[in-house]
Amino acid sequence: MENNVKNTLEIKGMKTHFFTRRGVVPAVDGVDITIPKATIVGIVGESGCGKSMTAMSVMQLLQYPGRIVEGEILLDGENLVGKTKKEMCEIRGNDISMIFQEPMTSLNPVYTVGKQVTEAIMLHQDVSKEEAKRMTIDIFKKVGIPEPEKRYSSYPHQLSGGLRQRVMIGMAMVCKPKLMIADEPTTALDVTIEAQILHLMRQLRDETGTSIMMITHNLGVVAELCDYVYVMYAGKVMEAAPVKELFKNPSHPYTFGLLNSIPKITYTKDELYTIKGMVPNLQQLPSGCRFCPRCEKTMRVCTEKMPELIDIGGGHLVRCCLYDKEVVGAYE
Repeated sequence: MENNVKNTLEIKGMKTHFFTRRGVVPAVDGVDITIPKATIVGIVGESGCGKSMTAMSVMQLLQYPGRIVEGEILLDGENLVGKTKKEMCEIRGNDISMIFQEPMTSLNPVYTVGKQVTEAIMLHQDVSKEEAKRMTIDIFKKVGIPEPEKRYSSYPHQLSGGLRQRVMIGMAMVCKPKLMIADEPTTALDVTIEAQILHLMRQLRDETGTSIMMITHNLGVVAELCDYVYVMYAGKVMEAAPVKELFKNPSHPYTFGLLNSIPKITYTKDELYTIKGMVPNLQQLPSGCRFCPRCEKTMRVCTEKMPELIDIGGGHLVRCCLYDKEVVGAYE
């Protein structure tokens, strides 16, 4: 039967909390994210805003004492929340794959990279060892690894950072997953290798139709690669828009601050913009809007009411009291 679901991933009202001795930590607090088929969607924000925890929730790789307490995670319409460990093992690597920030910690140092990719293929597909090896060498060629037959027998420490990341991308793509999650995949790479990796990811999306969730704090990567972007802060989505619209018309003060914080070649050291303050302690969240203590446009209503996501047109959503006319009017 043909699958008519338009979206590869739909996260609906997801809450991921950590239950510690000092209290509950709402790492992800009511997040809605949609990733259409064959689309690259960026998740951006400062460290500690909930980006990686969103990805770990989708992969069902949360460590104790964290757990999803509310919401749905729909992969091609199928809810992943509540799946058993065995069911998720079959889904991971086959339907969902993940590229981590540092490939050296993701690859086993005592096995060759070829053997690791071959084992991943044999785990999820009914193929012989010889066929899996052929598929591994083919994917190494596709991701631009030179001399793939030779590199098949290399250990991770014998490869450069860029080649190790290509191995991870190859491992993530070899089973042609529906969704690939990339968590800061270019952070440890120099700019030339970064450009090659981004081009490779876009090329693989175009050829295979895989959807990509790109988690990053680098707005340059978002501008280069993504079709749509979500801006997260303190566990919530503060703004979401098509990438060109977000850069052209940033509407939330937090997004505006992030874009202004990008150094420009014409800046002097006295002109560098910074967002004052720090990301709040998730166990001591401010009342009202979570960005309120750091915002330059704070009103009294901001300290009293958590704004909802408001559609301001063209798929552009923003969580800010400035766009809620009824609320603002009541406080004028």
